[in-house]
Amino acid sequence: MIKPMMIVLMALMLNGCVLTKVVTVPMRVGGAVVSVIPVVGNAADAAIDTTADVIDLVPL
Repeated sequence: MIKPMMIVLMALMLNGCVLTKVVTVPMRVGGAVVSVIPVVGNAADAAIDTTADVIDLVPL
């Protein structure tokens, strides 16, 4: 009885919103690290942030 309940609970936790955050948070952190580079950092950060925003909009 407990095992099926845990599976259902995990499925609810991994719905689209949480799943996309698992993917985009590391991207955003990487973009913040890249933004430190003097010449191309801000452009790369903007591209990564735009990509992460698009991934957040994916309906899972």
